[in-house]
Amino acid sequence: MSEKFPHLNERHFEFIQKQPLFFVATAGETGFVNTSPKGMDSLRVINKNKVVWLNLTGSGNETATHVAENGRMTLMFCSFDKQPLILRLYGNANVTHAHDDKWNDLAGMFPSYTGARQIFELDITLVQDSCGFAVPFLEFKGERETLTNWADKRGRESVKSYWEEKNTLSINNKDTGIKNRRP
Repeated sequence: MSEKFPHLNERHFEFIQKQPLFFVATAGETGFVNTSPKGMDSLRVINKNKVVWLNLTGSGNETATHVAENGRMTLMFCSFDKQPLILRLYGNANVTHAHDDKWNDLAGMFPSYTGARQIFELDITLVQDSCGFAVPFLEFKGERETLTNWADKRGRESVKSYWEEKNTLSINNKDTGIKNRRP
């Protein structure tokens, strides 16, 4: 019922393009495992072994901490329509923060979101698809505008202040790397 691949194929590319939602899972060496739903126009397939996704401001910042600690990441896509499928991308990731030199090059691949805080590059080491026969049918009605409206209303500098207040430490009290470390 499941099949493993060393990289993405054309069928996987097409499936990913149709998905309005994906999930990110990471874990540090100790502490809590994290999984987060992601949406909006925030993911790009670079090639058969690399995807890049833009992370927007949120109430937590676990993914950045975990990736800095060990790089392990899994992305999962699920079909909620008539053609069932679950697709998982396993690999090693690195994080680029808005204050990093590489930011502008990567950010140019995405719409300009006021709340954009990190970009993750996932080097895929394994692709697995499975049936998805137990995944329920759900109807996509559109993107929520709440987060983008919130960030746009605050403005970029106020969003950065929010990061300082809410996103500096993980729930395991580890540094998330979001503070600008430049002199």
